[in-house]
Amino acid sequence: MRRAIVIGAGFGGLALAIRLQSAGIATTTVEARDKPGGRAYHWTQGGFTFDAGPTVITDPPCLRELWALSGQDMARDVDLIPVMPFYRLDWRDGSRFDYANDEAALRAEIDRLSPADVAGYERFLDYSRGVYEQGYVKLGSVAFLDFASMIRAAPALMKYRAWRSVYAVVSSYVKDERLRQALSFHTLLVGGNPMTTSAIYALIHTIEKQGGVWWARGGTNALVAGMVRLFERLGGTLRLGDPVTAIETAGDCATGVRTLGGWHGDAEMVACNGDLMHSYRDLLAGHPRGARVARSLSRKRWSPSLFVVHFGVKGDYPGIAHHSILFGPRYAGLLRDIYGGVVPQDFSLYLHHPSATDRSMAPEGHATFYALAPVAHLGKAKADWDGDFGARFADAILEEVERRVLPDLRARLVTRFHYAPTDFGRDLSAHLGSAFSLEPLLRQSAYFRAHNRDDRISNLYFVGAGTHPGAGIPGVVGSAKATAALMLNI
Repeated sequence: MRRAIVIGAGFGGLALAIRLQSAGIATTTVEARDKPGGRAYHWTQGGFTFDAGPTVITDPPCLRELWALSGQDMARDVDLIPVMPFYRLDWRDGSRFDYANDEAALRAEIDRLSPADVAGYERFLDYSRGVYEQGYVKLGSVAFLDFASMIRAAPALMKYRAWRSVYAVVSSYVKDERLRQALSFHTLLVGGNPMTTSAIYALIHTIEKQGGVWWARGGTNALVAGMVRLFERLGGTLRLGDPVTAIETAGDCATGVRTLGGWHGDAEMVACNGDLMHSYRDLLAGHPRGARVARSLSRKRWSPSLFVVHFGVKGDYPGIAHHSILFGPRYAGLLRDIYGGVVPQDFSLYLHHPSATDRSMAPEGHATFYALAPVAHLGKAKADWDGDFGARFADAILEEVERRVLPDLRARLVTRFHYAPTDFGRDLSAHLGSAFSLEPLLRQSAYFRAHNRDDRISNLYFVGAGTHPGAGIPGVVGSAKATAALMLNI
């Protein structure tokens, strides 16, 4: 039986490990932290469950396929609950927009904000369906290992004006600024600036409309736990709390890994689900390929980081949606700051309220929340995230949430803590504290993104947000499918 080692138990690593184990490859997954999940880590405090993220589950079929590989049903391990509306969008002028896949309700919402844009939305929807078919269905789980594969994709990219930004394409269909924001903010969920991210990412709108937005009962961590149960039921091995310190090589062949705890594992194939820079610069420090690729990666554009305030409060809030976007006073200007390296005084927030859907996330009579603000990564913005500045920033976020949607928030607080760019760097070895790996620009997509198989070390593979197609649950699960196809020669 062939053996494989997967470094990192994030969604991408677990999805790959399940595919390999389902195909009869004896697979060991090695995770540095005490719990699986990677960026989908979680904490429990006083009966509250706090998911680190991601918290938006889309395209359930890509997950169900992992169970179907061995003739099993995902429902055995995971209970998915539909979320409606998908998001509630809130602007400072009092405007509100409920975003969902109920066609009549969605058109009524658009008509209420801007009647003149209903027809334009229909045309945008046609565009989104087209890029979904080309960019996700056909290419979302296919590896781009050579430039010829990029040439083959070029006609579709040209047809859908992939060189334009999501915001620019949306603006060509609708004129109301609030609708332009409503139809373009999704790229922020995968680390992309709506003003610069390729219009191909407009496919997210169709992914959500066709597959819905879902929640795993018990939290995103419950989806992770379900994947782990499946993997171990198939005979896979998960090692926790033992960081890999080196990928061992013999010439241009990976032979196994070594961990901080002294464990050594031999394998015919090694796959990395960790941070790209960490994998090449640190884990491959003993091979010239490591330093060479690390230098190349240092010249690329990395996605921003996040500042997240987790908090539990007394009271139930059925009027606050599961997912809310609280837009700030600026959109384009704020994005310029975040991606340009400025830590601004204002912010737009994603407010997560899981107990709106799942009462198990908080003690009875209480509610679980987090408020997330995108911020510049550590290579651009120098801020005292671990000190007074971080504490003040967290206070300012809570004040904004209190003012906008949750009166008396601070009087009702039971517990709170925050997670900053420096935590991403420490806990996840994330280069520059980036929350989503490489920024999803056209020139950093497909062939121009990290390859699913290393170009020189032919049995070293990569999976996760830094590879094609990118971040987000469907993206990293798609990357696992592409990588598994290479590893299994299918």
